[in-house]
Amino acid sequence: MAKMKAIGFVGTGAITEAMVRGLLAEPAYVSEINVAPRNAEIAARLSAQFESVTVAADNQAVVDHSDIVVLAIRPQIAEDVIRELRFRDGQRIVSVVAALERQSLLGWIGADVDLVQAIPLPFVADRQGVTAIYPPDPETAALFDALGTTVQCESRGEYDLLAAASAMMSTFFGIMEFTTDWLEKNGLDRSKGQAYVAPLFASLAQRANEPDVTSFNSLSFEFATKGGLNEQVFLDFEKKGGRQALTSALDRVLARIEGRSN
Repeated sequence: MAKMKAIGFVGTGAITEAMVRGLLAEPAYVSEINVAPRNAEIAARLSAQFESVTVAADNQAVVDHSDIVVLAIRPQIAEDVIRELRFRDGQRIVSVVAALERQSLLGWIGADVDLVQAIPLPFVADRQGVTAIYPPDPETAALFDALGTTVQCESRGEYDLLAAASAMMSTFFGIMEFTTDWLEKNGLDRSKGQAYVAPLFASLAQRANEPDVTSFNSLSFEFATKGGLNEQVFLDFEKKGGRQALTSALDRVLARIEGRSN
């Protein structure tokens, strides 16, 4: 795996920690990482564990000593933080800040940089994450391919749609929790329910990711014997508004991402 240039992180939260851990897992993908000192606990933990990690004096020091700068800050403070920084023309900037317009970011940066937006998920820590990026960029795609896989979006519309789809994560775990609650209420020890439900869902996700799968609908039919129990639950879900609720929720999330709602 080829080594990359120095990477810096402005913002030291959960996604920064996940990316750093993934990049420095053996074999390490990068030999130099600079992190901001804002979250002292995470910054200290990473620098203590990895010799390649340096805690910079401040955000500007991260920018000055990095070829690739990852902006990993909260949307609410993004403008204030970014406007204070001096970027170099030609510097590569990867923004993982959610729901920000590209033109706004470029205006705040104020330099002729190569800007790519990305949606990394926590699983990049184990190099198992799938990351959407926009616009397509071979160098940034290679970075996220090292952390799992990359989907390069040809338009902002594609990127926003995948951002909306990523909002399903909590619901996925919520369904697992609802199922475990139901098992417990009907007399099964909670630890046994969790021990059964988690591998069940993991196996289903693994099956969905196999090369022969042409559609998730085909898997739904595969796992729903005519007149069987799986078919019964799926039909109840659809008839009682499950699909409509999910569609409505995704529509609302997309509107929020696109700035069409508050």
